[in-house]
Amino acid sequence: MGSIFTKIVKGEIPCYKIAEDENYFAFLDINPNARGHTLCIPKKETDKLLELDEDAYLGLMAFSRKVGMALERSVDCKRVGMAVVGLEVPHVHVHLIPLNDMKEMTFQHKVSMTEEEFRKLAAKIREQL
Repeated sequence: MGSIFTKIVKGEIPCYKIAEDENYFAFLDINPNARGHTLCIPKKETDKLLELDEDAYLGLMAFSRKVGMALERSVDCKRVGMAVVGLEVPHVHVHLIPLNDMKEMTFQHKVSMTEEEFRKLAAKIREQL
């Protein structure tokens, strides 16, 4: 049985997709710390960041950088923060979080968005890729 992220990659669970290539996938977090909070994952399910082989690790970071740059051009923020925590889902994921205040990195501060806001924002970020 795959993780919730594997199910998203396979299309079994809907998401607000931002980007995808042969090895990696990015989508908006549905419980965002800030407007535009995006998750970047390897398609191959791996539990821990340091379990990735070096090529997969570097590939995930390069993919995350590309997505983060598009995110920074799409959302009004001072910078895009990055976090890899990995306790809540056993599938490596990089959090890209538009930041204007440190509280947006705490994972205790959440914002609400409508389905329409998610759709429009995902499209806006995709346009910047």
